Formats: sequence, C-alpha cells, structure tokens
Amino acid sequence: MKNWQDYITSDAGILNGKPIIKNTRLSVEFIVGRLANGWSEEQILESYPRLKKEGLLAIYAYLYSCVQDGLLFMPREARA
Repeated sequence: MKNWQDYITSDAGILNGKPIIKNTRLSVEFIVGRLANGWSEEQILESYPRLKKEGLLAIYAYLYSCVQDGLLFMPREARA
C-alpha cells in the first residue's frame, strides 16, 4: 500500500486547506468526485497530466486510512 503522505498534503493557502496532490491544485475531493461520476483512471490521468498513477493510488490509500481510522461514517439518514 502506498504511503499517501508522500503524495498528499494540505496547505491553508491552497484550496482552503483541502487535501491536495502535492505539486498540483487538484484536491482529493475533486478527483474522488470524478471517479464517483464514472470517470476511469485513464480518463483522469489523460485530463490531468500532472497527476500520475502513484497519486491516484495515494488517494485510495488516504481514503482507506480515513475509513480505517473512523474518520468517515455513514450519515444517519442513510443507515438502515
């Protein structure tokens, strides 16, 4: 598993401190939104050439870490 800290950072001066891929202004949220809307990894990498495959893998590792650490929960209204 990728060490996401090598690829993802946060700076209060860039996108209000949202987690971004280092050396870009691409937020994790933005890329995950593209994936959620059906974009393939190939489409994302072609559209944003500064983003590399390692950056995508770091996003997955970052999200896994958030879920594993309990930082992400299902909203109450979505629970069955």
